[in-house]
Amino acid sequence: MPPTDILFYVFAALTLLCGVLVVANPFSRNPVTSAMFLVLTVASMAGLFVLLRAFFLAAIQILVYAGAVIVLFLFVIMLLDLRAEERRKVKRFGLVGALLSVGAITAIFFKCLSSSALGADPSPTMEGGTIALGKLLFTRYLLPFEIVSVLLLVAMVGVVLLSKKDLK
Repeated sequence: MPPTDILFYVFAALTLLCGVLVVANPFSRNPVTSAMFLVLTVASMAGLFVLLRAFFLAAIQILVYAGAVIVLFLFVIMLLDLRAEERRKVKRFGLVGALLSVGAITAIFFKCLSSSALGADPSPTMEGGTIALGKLLFTRYLLPFEIVSVLLLVAMVGVVLLSKKDLK
């Protein structure tokens, strides 16, 4: 087995394991621990992008998500001053709905996996470059890019206003 296949399985397993630990964390009820597992999930996904020779996506994954978004999550967690919550009782309707949703997604996944051509050559036909991506982003997709940037600005201002203490 080639080393790239071994690395793929390692990164895929780490992505899945850390993704599950973000949601169902048996080690701690602290949300900061879940945010750290989210950092590990993002880093292992960047490793998968490197294996696909998508170096720009891997770098953006680390810089934007692990660097900026997770730090924003940590600031929100710290500003909200979350205490250890009591364990909630699981409602039957929510549990049944969740199990049905997971079952449907799993069935769709295996159906797509069985109909895909696993023996096909996975090598890309064209290397991706940042120049073409930048031109496309700032010409054809300029309006959606600006809308997302304004939306992020509004979200940051909203977080600051929501976390502000009442000074009466």
